[in-house]
Formats: sequence, C-alpha cells, structure tokens
Amino acid sequence: MIDPLERWRRHGEKPDFAGPLSYGAAPLTQDPALLVGFDVAIVGAPTDDLVSDRPGTRFGPRAIRAASCPPGPELETRIDAFAELRIVDYGDAPVLPADPERTHEAIEATVGEVLDAGLIPIVLGGDHSIAEPDVRACAKRHGPVGLVHFDTHTDTGTEVFGVSVSHGTPMYRLVEQGHVDPQRYVQIGLRGYWPGEAEFEWQREHGISAFFMHDVRDRGIDAVVTDAVRIVGDGPVFLTVDVDVLDPAFAPGTGTPEPGGMTSLELLKGVREVAARLDVVGADVVEVIPTAVASTDITALVADRIVREILNGIAFRRR
Repeated sequence: MIDPLERWRRHGEKPDFAGPLSYGAAPLTQDPALLVGFDVAIVGAPTDDLVSDRPGTRFGPRAIRAASCPPGPELETRIDAFAELRIVDYGDAPVLPADPERTHEAIEATVGEVLDAGLIPIVLGGDHSIAEPDVRACAKRHGPVGLVHFDTHTDTGTEVFGVSVSHGTPMYRLVEQGHVDPQRYVQIGLRGYWPGEAEFEWQREHGISAFFMHDVRDRGIDAVVTDAVRIVGDGPVFLTVDVDVLDPAFAPGTGTPEPGGMTSLELLKGVREVAARLDVVGADVVEVIPTAVASTDITALVADRIVREILNGIAFRRR
C-alpha cells in the first residue's frame, strides 16, 4: 500500500502537485488482498478505442486524478467523504491498446475484484463503452441493476458505423443482455440530434424513462432528480455520467460536445442527490479528454468534482 501523504504527514496535507499520483491523495494499491476494510475504490479505465469522433479519453483517468483536490468538507453540505468513507485508489485496469475485447475483459475483472472485496467501484473513463463491463460486473453480483444515466446521448444504438460494440451502444447491449432493468433505467440531459426515432421507439417498448435537457431547463434539476429517484426505486443502482451532458462552456474537453447542456452546478447537485437517495453499487465518469494540466483543465476538474459529489452522496446515505 502506497500512502501519498506519508512524507507530508506532520503537515496534515500535501501540495496537489507533489507526491505519488492517486485520486484525492487516497492510499494506492493494486493488490486485491489489500482492499479489505475500505468502502470505495477508484479504478481507472484508460481506453478510447471505441469512440466514433474525437479520441483522447484514454488520458482521462490520469487527468482526473491530477485535477483532484485534497480531502476536506464540502462547504454546502459539510460532508468530508474522505473522513466518512475509507477510500482507496486501485489503479488502472490493465487495458490493451487496439484490443477492445480484451480491454473490456480486463475492466470487468478489475471492477469485479473491487466488488468481491465488498467495495463500491467508481470508474474513471475512458470512453462510454466502459459502462458495459462496469455494469456487467455489478449485475453479475447484484442481479439486474437500475441505471441513472446523465448524458447528451442515449447510447442505445444497435450499432455505430456498423460496429455493435461502441461508445454509442453500451446501454442497448446491457438491457438486451439482462444486466439493466429497463423499467428502472432513467436518462437525464438528452439533447441535440442523435439518436433517431428507431432508438426512442425501442426505449419506449422497454419502458425506459428519458428526461431531456428542456425538462431540466423548464422544471429544474431538483424536480427531475426527484422523478428519477421515484422511477428507479429500491434496489441496486449504477450511476453513469458522461461529461458531455454538460454544456461545452463547462466541459470543452470531450469527444462529442453538444451546446445547450447542463451547468456544472446542476450536474453536481444532481449526482449528489442520486447517490444520497439511491442504493448506488457502482458508478463511472466518462468521456473526459484532457486539454490542460492538472486543475487548469476545467473538464478534468469538473469530472473530479462529479466523483467527489458522488462520494459525498454515498457518505450522506450511510450516516
């Protein structure tokens, strides 16, 4: 176990730019035997072989870790997730460039090790295709899960450019494989020009609930999240966040940006409420393309805060 704070212990904290890189300066290990006693594990999934547009999300996990702030209480809620939860950084899944099949197997296996140790995995992507192995690992242990999905796009295509395993198809595949209960699946933040009627017809047939960006605009994030929580209900839930749900003003570093999206304030509150009010058994944050260094990268910075608010919600629920 590596403790990034070890050499700064007498000071109580370390500079963000110094010491071994881990999420929020959490202890770092790649040994599954050392996961025992922790509550949450951060896992990196640095792959972008299945994107249909701009690549670069393979560098996302490292950028999110570099942008992550040190522990401390969030000023609105006064929750310090690092004080209330035992958090460990479990490193990256052993991905293989240009081999998405074995990469997904490696991600599923790594997430599975976290789950088998009794922890909640929070996975840093990577493109949104990683949701398939992430959710599949959870469903194999918890049964079919509910899904709360913040995104510009539904990712329920049967194929993208003739390819069935893509960052535009994981939710379709997870429902068809029986890993996601479509009656407990809610999408939030949809907008733009994709997908088409065929995908929405398939969603209606399966009972999937969709809230569009105009719903968030007209009703407010609180009302939309309240409806989402009611629909998903009791039972295990996976929370997946594509940063392109944000307006590009707040997250320019992403592969398929779409104007007219959420503010960071809306999304941060939304994910915290979901994690506080539902039984989240796993989560991921995906599609971050680094554009700068450490906390000067505003997309990686907001991704870190998304993770932090998920942690805050989990901590609040356990009180």
